[in-house]
Amino acid sequence: MTTAHLTTTSEHAARSTRDRTGRLRELEGAPALGFIGPNWFASVMGTGIVAVAAASLPFSVPGITVFATTVWVLALLLLVVVVVATAGHWTLHGEVARGHLDDPVMSHFYGAPAMGLMTVGAGAVLVGHHLIGMTAALTLDWVLWTAGTLLGLTTAVLVPIRAFTSHEVHEDSAFGGWLMPVVPPMVSAATGAALIPHLPAGQAQQTMLLACYMFFGLTLMCSIVMIAFIWNRLLRHGIGAAGAVPTLWIVLGPVGQSITAAHHLGNVTPDVLDSPYGTAFHAFALVYGIPMWGFAMLWLAIAATLTARTAKEGLPFSLTWWSFTFPVGTVVTGTSGLAQLTGNHVLQVAAGALFVLLLSAWAVVAVRTLRGVHSGKLLKKP
Repeated sequence: MTTAHLTTTSEHAARSTRDRTGRLRELEGAPALGFIGPNWFASVMGTGIVAVAAASLPFSVPGITVFATTVWVLALLLLVVVVVATAGHWTLHGEVARGHLDDPVMSHFYGAPAMGLMTVGAGAVLVGHHLIGMTAALTLDWVLWTAGTLLGLTTAVLVPIRAFTSHEVHEDSAFGGWLMPVVPPMVSAATGAALIPHLPAGQAQQTMLLACYMFFGLTLMCSIVMIAFIWNRLLRHGIGAAGAVPTLWIVLGPVGQSITAAHHLGNVTPDVLDSPYGTAFHAFALVYGIPMWGFAMLWLAIAATLTARTAKEGLPFSLTWWSFTFPVGTVVTGTSGLAQLTGNHVLQVAAGALFVLLLSAWAVVAVRTLRGVHSGKLLKKP
C-alpha cells in the first residue's frame, strides 16, 4: 500500500469521524426542520419567565436588573428563532405540521406559543424598556399580548374540542400537558394587568380589567378539572412513563400564575372600580393567594419527590424538561407578590429560594437543549 493511499484513507477516516461527532450528526440525513412542533415554544416561556421572575423579586439584588434585561434579550431572540423555525417547518413539512393538532399529546402544547409571546411581552415592560425605551416596550407588549391572548383563547376552545371529538383517550391518558391549552388566558390576566394603567380611564380600563378577571376564572375552573384528572391518574395508574414525569410540574403553572394574576390585578383594581369592589379585589389577592400558595408547596413537594424517584431509574432528556422552568417561575412571581403585599420575611426567603431553584433548572435545561440541537437529537422525530 502506497504512502499516498494511506494518507487518503486516513483523511477519509478523519472526515467520517467528524461527520459522526459534529453538528447535527444524529439527524442521519433527516430534515432539520422536519419536526418543529409547538412544544418548542416552551423554551421561550422558560427563558422569558427567568427575566420576569428576576425583576419581580421582593428584595434588591446587586446587578439583578442587568441580569434580567440580558435574559429578556435572550428570550426575545429565542422567540424569533423559534418563530422562524416554525414557519420553515410549516412551509417545508406542511403535512407533518397539520398533524400536530391530531396528535393526542402534541396538540396540547399548542398553548405554548401563546404563553411564550406574552411572557416576552411582559418582560419588555418590566426590563426591556431599559434598552428600547418605554414607548417601544409598551408597543411590543401590546402586540405580543394581543396576539398571545387571541391565540390562547383559540387553543382553550379548539384543543379540548379536538380531544372530545377525535382523540383516543384512555383512563390513564391524563398528564400535565392537558393544562397547556387552557393556561394561556391566565397568563393574559397576569400580564394584562400591567397594560391597564396605560389605557384611557373609564370604560377602556374597566373593560380590560373585567376581561382579565374573566380570563382568570376561565383557566382556574378548567385547571381544577384537569388537576383532578391528573391526581386520579396518579392514584389509579401510577407515575407512568419516565419521559412524561416532568409534565407533572406543569400543574404549578396555573396555580402560580393565578396567585400572580390575583396580585397584579388586585393592585390596579382600586384605581378602576369604585369601593367596595376595588377594595374587595385588592383583598382577594391575599385571601386567595395564601391558601393557593399552600397547595403550590404541596404539589411542588409531590412533583419533586416523584421526579427524584424516577431520576434514580433514568429520566431521559427531552423538551418536556422545560416543564421544570416556567411553572416554577410562576410560583416565584406569585410568592414575590404575596411577600410584597404582606412584608412577610418567610415569604421573601421562599421567593429567593424558589428563584434559585428556577435558575438552576433553567441553566441545566438550557445547556441540555443546546447540546440536543447541536447534535440533532432534539430535532429528530419524537
